[in-house]
Amino acid sequence: MKVLVIGGGAREHALCRSLSLDPEVTALYCAPGNAGIAEVAELHPVDALDGDAVARLAAELGAGLVVVGPEAPLVAGVADAVRAAGIPCFGPSGEAAQLEGSKAFAKDVMAGAGVPTARSYVCTTPAEIDEALDAFGAPYVVKDDGLAAGKGVVVTDDLAAARDHALSCDRVVIEEFLDGPEVSLFAITDGTTVLPLQPAQDFKRALDGDEGPNTGGMGAYSPLPWADPKLVDEVLDTVLQPTVDELRRRGTPFSGLLYAGLAITSRGVRVIEFNARFGDPETQVVLARLRTPLAGVLLASANGTLDVLPPLTWRDDAAVTVVIASHNYPGTPRTGDPIDGLAEVAAQDAPDAYVLHAGTRAEGDAVLSAGGRVLSVTATGKDLAAARERAYTALGRIRLDGSQHRTDIALKAAGG
Repeated sequence: MKVLVIGGGAREHALCRSLSLDPEVTALYCAPGNAGIAEVAELHPVDALDGDAVARLAAELGAGLVVVGPEAPLVAGVADAVRAAGIPCFGPSGEAAQLEGSKAFAKDVMAGAGVPTARSYVCTTPAEIDEALDAFGAPYVVKDDGLAAGKGVVVTDDLAAARDHALSCDRVVIEEFLDGPEVSLFAITDGTTVLPLQPAQDFKRALDGDEGPNTGGMGAYSPLPWADPKLVDEVLDTVLQPTVDELRRRGTPFSGLLYAGLAITSRGVRVIEFNARFGDPETQVVLARLRTPLAGVLLASANGTLDVLPPLTWRDDAAVTVVIASHNYPGTPRTGDPIDGLAEVAAQDAPDAYVLHAGTRAEGDAVLSAGGRVLSVTATGKDLAAARERAYTALGRIRLDGSQHRTDIALKAAGG
């Protein structure tokens, strides 16, 4: 099978890495890709938001499967254009991707499906915003209704900051604060059958100790030694399957990757948000633990045949990923800085630790930073402590001027 992956971040590098190790994949392409993905896939330029251009490229390459990585192309209907060209595509339709594209749509679907979530108000005027903030009180949870690349959510005790963020959005969802630890659970679905993956936990705040501003994610780990062993089955029964069934009932079947961001509260599991694609950086650790070859699972989702797939198999190893971000992230990042030490990691730490590229570009033989989150250093080990040690040892070999990373990813879960 020839596979084309759309996107150019660490999530796509993780997907491409897994696909490159799959014996069923005879050719692997990525558009537009990045400097790291170029080592495992053939890169092609494309406007990832132009469905017709993506479909044309897939046809020219003879792709038997297209995997759409990021949310913006999915919401723009790229998967629809690929399927209209007769090419199997992993990823939901533009209509179904509104589950991530609109927080208000997601809340409506959850209400219809009876899925437990935070109480919320959708606001469009200053008066509605003030009323909602007053109704819930601090801590205030304010979410831009549309796509915001992981940075549209503000959680704060500062009423003025909450109100300012709400007023900056065209439409905003204000909801009650959910206590308890957060869990990310991915599921692959074909619109009927739902196949949950292993849970992970990511770290949204920029600084150690969960301080600083919200980011797209500064690291992740899997498995979760503290989680109830029945968690995955419970979330499948109360969240994932009912949501997929409700979308099918509405005539907008969802196939692809359904991501549930969950809070394990004192009153039980509650959905914080849905995403319509693999999450970054959780994908890096979940795929590091998946033993089943990936291409066949994604193709079964695209073709509606997940019900005949054998059960997924998983490695016993734990996995940890730590994000290296550029100077000033999550503000406007500094880019164009050279990255050194990548060859040292490949020579001294592989295969137990490796680097996945997020915001990078090649310039001659040099690799330069090209985004806010630049690299995801990922490692596996017999337990979280071993995986963590390997990840930070590998990270220590990398040099990027002005870069930042958290030093406490998976520390508490590993018993530190």
